Amino acid sequence: MSDASLSASTPQTGEAGFGDYFALLKPRVMTLVVFTAFVGLYAAPGAVHPVVGFAAILFIAVGGGASGALNMWWDADIDRVMKRTRNRPIPSGRITGSEAFGFGMTLAGFAVIMLGLATNLFAAALLAFTIFFYVVIYSMWLKRWTPQNIVIGGAAGAFPPMIGWAAVTGGVSLESVLMFALIFMWTPPHFWALALFMRSDYDDAGVPMLTVTHGRRATRAHILVYTLLLAALAVGAGFTSIGGPVYLATAVVLNALFLKGAWAIWRRDEVMAEADKYKAERSFFKLSLLYLFAHFGAIALDTAMAPLGLGGW
Repeated sequence: MSDASLSASTPQTGEAGFGDYFALLKPRVMTLVVFTAFVGLYAAPGAVHPVVGFAAILFIAVGGGASGALNMWWDADIDRVMKRTRNRPIPSGRITGSEAFGFGMTLAGFAVIMLGLATNLFAAALLAFTIFFYVVIYSMWLKRWTPQNIVIGGAAGAFPPMIGWAAVTGGVSLESVLMFALIFMWTPPHFWALALFMRSDYDDAGVPMLTVTHGRRATRAHILVYTLLLAALAVGAGFTSIGGPVYLATAVVLNALFLKGAWAIWRRDEVMAEADKYKAERSFFKLSLLYLFAHFGAIALDTAMAPLGLGGW
């Protein structure tokens, strides 16, 4: 277990405010959770009352925030070491580990129970499993144990559209699995690009990211391979029932750009990367932030246009 235990071992530097507790929820990650969950719910066959739909997205968001808070509780020791995370509420001393743990567990229980009451038990169970997977399987086990941490652990971030779909249908289908797979395959190249230009952070923290265990050359090759697989999946999904003209056009353009970026990263070495301050890696990472929003936005647009005979196949 990390030293981010239930004890309030971190000295407080001041009274925690609303913003500190909000930061525990990882709001930038939550944005992606909310959006992909909404698209999963919106694209699902059938319909729910708008109030029920809003409640479902709200409770999925709360569950995602609970996962973030519990992840920060467990990872406080390595967050103190990494430049990117040392100003988070726990390592900076604004919130104690025990407060973050209690906050996260309360939100998790609330989100799962309320989603079950608002929609169905299957969606609630899937949300509970997602929180468990992110906190226990990824944060407590995979992250510090294997360079495949972000590959397997990426499943946690891929579940929200499946939960949104399940909130409407009460189950899982090929369409929701395809949305899951899109996020699952996107996650490794997204985070490996970040690891390349963050350089020493993961080394200092002792996290076995691929850049640490296999080196940067191997990481660049892995980014290219995963991007090739992702492009095939993303474009192929355009010919399924979740696709349509808007999605297919978006997938072709974005994946061409993504492949171009991955190829540029693969061709580089550390001398080249250092010379321009990891420009190609940073550009690829920024594009990866747009990538999922654009693909899921296109799914939503095709769904909206389908009743008019303009979207879907």
